[in-house]
Amino acid sequence: MSLIKIDNVEYDTEALTVEAKEHLEMLLLTEGKLRQLQQDVLITQTARNTYAVELKKLLPTPLERIQANDTIQF
Repeated sequence: MSLIKIDNVEYDTEALTVEAKEHLEMLLLTEGKLRQLQQDVLITQTARNTYAVELKKLLPTPLERIQANDTIQF
């Protein structure tokens, strides 16, 4: 006997109809997919932040930009 709790009510999964079991299976699959997508978002955000930090290190400073142009704008 396997129990699942939905809205604070426990159900015996073995007593569910075939259609209810199919929906339950899809619900569990989509929950897993959502968790994986959330992890993918966190990984992607971390990578984006790292690229931004590394890019800023490579950009010329304002003084370097002025020296490269040899002009000062007011």
